[in-house]
Amino acid sequence: MTSPNPSPETPVRASKAAAGTARPQVRPTAEGWEQARTVEGRPLLQFASPRVKQPPVHLADMSLAERGEKLKELGLPAFRAKQLSTHYFQHWTVDPERMSDLPKAGREELASQMFPPLLTEVRRQRTDKGDTIKFLWRLFDGALVESVLMRYPGRITLCVSSQAGCGMNCPFCATGQAGLTRNMSTAEIVDQVVAANRAIAAGELGPKEHDDERVTNIVFMGMGEPLANYKRVMAALHRFVDPAPEGLGMSARNITVSTVGLVPAIRKLADEDLPVTFALSLHAPDDELRDELIPVNNRWKVDEALDAAYDYYRKTGRRVSIEYALIKDMNDHPWRADLLGKKLNQRGRGWVHVNPIPLNPTPGSIWTASDKAVEQEFIERLRATGVPCTLRDTRGKEIDGACGQLAAAED
Repeated sequence: MTSPNPSPETPVRASKAAAGTARPQVRPTAEGWEQARTVEGRPLLQFASPRVKQPPVHLADMSLAERGEKLKELGLPAFRAKQLSTHYFQHWTVDPERMSDLPKAGREELASQMFPPLLTEVRRQRTDKGDTIKFLWRLFDGALVESVLMRYPGRITLCVSSQAGCGMNCPFCATGQAGLTRNMSTAEIVDQVVAANRAIAAGELGPKEHDDERVTNIVFMGMGEPLANYKRVMAALHRFVDPAPEGLGMSARNITVSTVGLVPAIRKLADEDLPVTFALSLHAPDDELRDELIPVNNRWKVDEALDAAYDYYRKTGRRVSIEYALIKDMNDHPWRADLLGKKLNQRGRGWVHVNPIPLNPTPGSIWTASDKAVEQEFIERLRATGVPCTLRDTRGKEIDGACGQLAAAED
């Protein structure tokens, strides 16, 4: 059962001047591009992927049992599926020359059948410290996507893309400027992780902490809205958590699925019996601002999204993350911190954690990071309501690989 709707926001806004928060209110506007709109003038939302040719079926698109059936169709024994899966999910290879446990005759043809090329590397960029790599991939149809690999003490995180482009049309996000090209396949999503593991094994992420390093954490915070590609993202999640050799054998708790607030899909995710970490990209606690900042809010309002997020916690026992990009004079007013804390606490205590994210500044843009003092006040006021709050450590700004910067451009 969800909580009752919170009390109106008007009294909170009315008190903002008294609280010493009478700073300018900057409105969200698209910069340098024309935001797609409906005939009624609302920001255009694309929930369905355009009808386009799909990539060839890959081993990672199938369960282990389905791989066995596929091999039978090819006139081969089903047990070869386990061998092929071991090569891909444990050795991160699709090179037939390294598959010495398979008969040499026909080995190359079998590999080409089960491992059609999905991602072609266009470019990789590294930060000066070498602890972050951004990959630009070309898909089979020419679409471009990016993924970002980051080393932290004790863990390695990969930010994966789930769509080529994005249909959510948020004015501050570089990915959404071109709209949605298409959904990515399950294997295209999974192959980003396998490619990252291959790079780590080759020592490309700097000195190793131990010999068996691989991606330990996955965040669906790359290009696209994961819950708008629900079926394929769920299949990819199973490939990530299924024990080897069916999948990568990762912990579901180390995988974060983020959404701008597709409420029906959030509720569906809660029933999947996959205890992944769920993150809601909120960015504003009031509908007045969020309608402009996150256009999907015109479909499902703040309270509906928070109710669905709370229900995710109630059903899974997994604490929810609230992502909040702090944007100067737009959403960083102290009264908004108070309102956010109030709304979260109305649904209970201990169910949520807020991650304020310093926006990656662009010279001369209205989309710029909050002043440090303002950022600190926002965090302190939120903590004063009893809501746990941790400033997010962003990575990859120097290579346009941080949150909201993925644009998949070749130049």
